[in-house]
Amino acid sequence: MNLKERARQLKTDIPAVFLSLKSKDTPLMAKILAVITVGYALSPIDLIPDFIPILGYVDDVIILPVLIALTIKLIPQDTFERFRKEAEGMWQSGKPKKWYYAIPIAIIWLLVIWLIVKAIFF
Repeated sequence: MNLKERARQLKTDIPAVFLSLKSKDTPLMAKILAVITVGYALSPIDLIPDFIPILGYVDDVIILPVLIALTIKLIPQDTFERFRKEAEGMWQSGKPKKWYYAIPIAIIWLLVIWLIVKAIFF
């Protein structure tokens, strides 16, 4: 599978991972990782902002595909294939944009800022 095909597949895999959260067939560990993956994919705030040269796109090119791949490995294959079929065209108009998906990333950034301030002043 080449890079273009894989990028197209991600557009179906993210909604499929989202749908797998509601299934009783999805193991608990897969659900936990799916929450992290979907939250990170839908967050309007990046862990590493895109304006930072090279590193800004690391999350889009490496982190997100790795999270998706790990989540898919934990979901039974037949269950995930069912969700992949359901998810085709699910977010054709674009992924949902909700502010609450940014909360975990904002918390991480606040924690980093707090640690930096603590290291400098205390």
